Amino acid sequence: MNDTLLDPQLDASYKGYPRTQPPRARSQIGQAGWNVLAGDLPLPIALIRRDALAHNLAWMQQYARSQGVDMAPHGKTTMSPQLFARQLDAGAWGITFATVAQLAIGVAAGARRTLIANQVVADDDLAGIRGLLAAHADLRVVFLVDSLAQLALIDDWHARQGRPGVFEVMLEIGVAGGRTGCRTQDEALALARAVRASAATRLVGIECYEGQGATGQSAPDTAYANTLMDRVDALARACVAEDLFEADELLFSAGGSAIFDLVAGRLRPTLGRPVRGLLRSGCYVTHDHGFYKRMVDAVDQRLGCDCGEGLRPALEVWATVQSRPEPRLAIVAVGRRDISFDLSLPVPIARAARGSLAPAGVPASWAITALNDQHAYLRWEEADDALAPAVGERIGLGISHPCTTFDKWRWMPVVDESLNVVDAITTQF
Repeated sequence: MNDTLLDPQLDASYKGYPRTQPPRARSQIGQAGWNVLAGDLPLPIALIRRDALAHNLAWMQQYARSQGVDMAPHGKTTMSPQLFARQLDAGAWGITFATVAQLAIGVAAGARRTLIANQVVADDDLAGIRGLLAAHADLRVVFLVDSLAQLALIDDWHARQGRPGVFEVMLEIGVAGGRTGCRTQDEALALARAVRASAATRLVGIECYEGQGATGQSAPDTAYANTLMDRVDALARACVAEDLFEADELLFSAGGSAIFDLVAGRLRPTLGRPVRGLLRSGCYVTHDHGFYKRMVDAVDQRLGCDCGEGLRPALEVWATVQSRPEPRLAIVAVGRRDISFDLSLPVPIARAARGSLAPAGVPASWAITALNDQHAYLRWEEADDALAPAVGERIGLGISHPCTTFDKWRWMPVVDESLNVVDAITTQF
């Protein structure tokens, strides 16, 4: 484990770090006595709510256990060594990554059971995996295959290197119009046979990703997920019948953060062999106020969760009103360089007058209608003119899609309910 990665020194070169403060180790940030609304940190600042974070970690782990499966959360969501550690400490089986570069960060942070939920094709990436495996005797790396063309590249690299060990792979099932993955059962079974015959690979399981088909409506989402998992079951049975798997325990993995409940119970097919189901949900760790809130509201209904029992938004961005240039328009000093906008625009969730340490709610008509690189356009209805924000007021924004907020920040403070800074995390994008 790389202690420097887990506990780096932070200073004013990090966006959001106080310019008047000396450098501090990440582990010392919680002792600095800072409060977000006391003006101790420059705005904008992305922050994580401590209690909601702890709740989400425990809730998701307990949900996975209730389904008889394990967590291998997607590390690309946060790329935070400290959050990887929190997820593993909460009971995660391992951590998932999208690239070999991300994998290397995770391994340095202490992850030892890992998935790459993506195809590996480049010589440098194959060499990178092999180097990590050679450097860490207790490391396991499993990646995805979905074509004979990819397998040929792996075989070629393996032969040129003098056959330096075997790669563990999972066969990916995909859907028409989606991303990667075998589109037909015949194609998937032919690839499984080729993987079995290869000197470079060992087939240890099957993977799919259901998230791209999610709509937030239970009936179509359930039908979609069942159709996909039926294909996984059929392929698994065919592979067992032909003895194509080469593992004592077979891995079956699915699960984004939108309809994970519709696949979790299908990750332990009855095959007469030991199996381990792995949910890869990643955004659950901080959840959000937008896209995933809408999706998981439907999950809560399916699970019968009361309000507040399910996942809770933990990630916010606070910024300052810098201008009131015209009626019913405030310009807030935060933009595309600071906050997600790929799935939907930020949502105003709180306000605090200059000098106040007590956040308050915002009128229902408040809305962010556009973002520039460093500016947000906050508008409201005429009926709320008396409640208009003042220049210098602080605005709390909820986000949609945690991934694209995390990758805009090198660090984030962790705060309590009074917005006192009690800890910090860093990211490694």
